[in-house]
Amino acid sequence: MAAPKRGRNASAQSKPGRSLALILIAIVALTGGMFASGHTTPRLGIDLAGGTSITLRAVPEKGQESAINKANMDTAVDIMNRRVNGLGVSEAEVQTQGTRNIIVNIPKGTNSEQARQQVGTTAKLYFRPVLATEASVGAAATPSPSATGSASSSPSSSASPKTTASSSKTGSATPSASATSQGRAASDALKADSTPSASASASASASASASPSASSSSAASAAAAKLEAQYTVLDCSKKSVQTTAGQGAKATDAAVACGKVSGIWYKYLLGPAAVDGTDVKKASAVYNTTTAAGWQVTMDFTGKGGDKFASVTGELAKNTAPQNEFGIVLDGQVVSSPSVASSITGGSAEISGSFTQEEAQSLANMLSYGALPLTFKTDSVTTVTAALGGEQLHAGLIAGAIGLALVVIYLLIFYRGLSVIAIPSLLVSAILTYVIMALLGPGIGFALNLPAVCGAIVAIGITADSFIVFFERIRDEIREGRSLRPSVERAWPRARRTILVSDFVSFLAAAVLFIVTVGKVQGFAFTLGLTTVLDVVVVFLFTKPLMTILARRKFFANGHKFSGLDPKALGAKTPLRRTRRPAGSAAGPVDPKEA
Repeated sequence: MAAPKRGRNASAQSKPGRSLALILIAIVALTGGMFASGHTTPRLGIDLAGGTSITLRAVPEKGQESAINKANMDTAVDIMNRRVNGLGVSEAEVQTQGTRNIIVNIPKGTNSEQARQQVGTTAKLYFRPVLATEASVGAAATPSPSATGSASSSPSSSASPKTTASSSKTGSATPSASATSQGRAASDALKADSTPSASASASASASASASPSASSSSAASAAAAKLEAQYTVLDCSKKSVQTTAGQGAKATDAAVACGKVSGIWYKYLLGPAAVDGTDVKKASAVYNTTTAAGWQVTMDFTGKGGDKFASVTGELAKNTAPQNEFGIVLDGQVVSSPSVASSITGGSAEISGSFTQEEAQSLANMLSYGALPLTFKTDSVTTVTAALGGEQLHAGLIAGAIGLALVVIYLLIFYRGLSVIAIPSLLVSAILTYVIMALLGPGIGFALNLPAVCGAIVAIGITADSFIVFFERIRDEIREGRSLRPSVERAWPRARRTILVSDFVSFLAAAVLFIVTVGKVQGFAFTLGLTTVLDVVVVFLFTKPLMTILARRKFFANGHKFSGLDPKALGAKTPLRRTRRPAGSAAGPVDPKEA
């Protein structure tokens, strides 16, 4: 049984070049990928590149603690991403941290106060009747007389509760039957759920009682004229207008807003809010296989919300396009504007159209978010100038260089020739770390912050420690009187176990730290975990094979005094010598006197 084992060891010892070739191929491939991607430097975090970092904490309404869950937090992240993108910034990050925190990192060049106001407020979702709409192509368009006339007299307008809405539908400003085909790439149909509801009669009475009385006051006329003028000059093709057009409008007043569909921006003239987003009890994206309608968004309303919805849809169904449409407005921007064919009763409805799965889920999330009992409080706002970030990065690099220099000096003094193995191993580890960090920037959005730099500096010591464990095991074998080549192979299994256990503990600590911490500390944990994994890769595929190859060289094999493996300097025992047995004897050594 022992002979095959020696054969396997001999085979492994004779082919260390395979491991070296493998890791060198990996380095070349990763480096080539880095240059091919165009991202040759790691992406820097806010504290190094400069910018604003905002930490928000979710606070539920009383009795609604269960509202803080993953689905709601992810939806909140989607809403905040829209807001941050609306500021016109690039490479902004919005992500959840822990169970109830959201971190918003906005690069330099953005007004921090404006960013704080944008992401720190609770999203407002409203349903508004569409009075007029047309594409914005850089030239102002005047709403048709019938559209503006319905703005001041539409019964559904003044009957609605206090809300604001947005729409992503498109259409013609002229309320005619052909408006949809003229101005929209696709038309959503809002139809009633097939199940009748006892609230139909209640909604009918609500519609009757909500019907507004005509007002001819000069104040109302002046407000209508002002709104018409705003709509006339509104140009939603301008980025500065797209996110600000509908903001600040009161729920009880008509408003203008922008919305985008099929890559084209449209401007909208909207009536007062008819249904509040909090009237939506639940919204979800479903795939309808029975009618081949594809992806749809279903909505369930609260009791009062169902009555309001039935009342306003009954009024909208009497009109022609686009005045039979409902604008769903989120944060002052239209996200959908489905048309209504009849009064929708029963407290539930479906929005169908040419939805993809992603579009349906996005709209469902937005509808659900309007009903979330969540608000966000700002825990911290950190603003770092680019100059300060550059100074911090410079200081971090100096600290890393000093740490690396101290490790190299230690290796040269105590391990002498063995530093020829340790220093290239550190270099390989550094190259892999740098290249992977550069690739992770565009890949997963990893940003190198100051704590992450600290993690990389700490990793220098962890990596050097693995080499030291291996070298000391080899020295122990030499002290026992063995030559270098067998010492390397006998020392490796013992050193390997120690290295794996040590790195496992470090990786476990990094993983726990990454999971339980919030904010920038995660950068430290991520870098520590990454470098710990790379330490195992380098030791197994580079350090050990290189040691096996160099052990065959006379400089190391003969124990030169500068090799770091000098038997005399290590206090090695005298090599064991065996007396040759006589041929055919199995009894062991024979005393010459007895012979």
